[in-house]
Amino acid sequence: MKLKLLALLTFASLLSASELKITSQKFTADENTGISIFTGKVNILKNRDELNASEVTVYTDKNNSPIKFVAVGKVSFMITTENGAQYKGKAQKAIYYPKIKEYHFFEDVHLKQIDDKKDIIGDEVVLKTIEGKAYAKGLDTQPVIMIFDISDANESNESNDSNTSK
Repeated sequence: MKLKLLALLTFASLLSASELKITSQKFTADENTGISIFTGKVNILKNRDELNASEVTVYTDKNNSPIKFVAVGKVSFMITTENGAQYKGKAQKAIYYPKIKEYHFFEDVHLKQIDDKKDIIGDEVVLKTIEGKAYAKGLDTQPVIMIFDISDANESNESNDSNTSK
């Protein structure tokens, strides 16, 4: 009963500003430390954002406000920045800081900006949703890779011209 009450209080504080919905197969919480752990097919939804992982740990302050989310294991996500840019991708670990609206992704990160057709592949990527900025680091053995789709009208016209002259 006490665990159910704590879970209800945790969810109530998470839902206060705008609705945040977390589903999982298992949930544990410790009110003394402010740590809640969700395991098994974890899904988090808030507005247009979604995050999936094997496990998510939520750290809260003394007022039960979330200060950090740590997701591990097959992390996948869809994020919309404050200026409307949409990102989707995957990583092995993600940390989200809700007060500054910043995501940190680690290990085998693939981040795709949907509306601009840009891909970032690296070992550490930071996405600042308020500023709409992304930063990436590679490993010593593997650099950061940035892929742009830069096809334009001239390229398609040139290929059509070369096909018609044959």
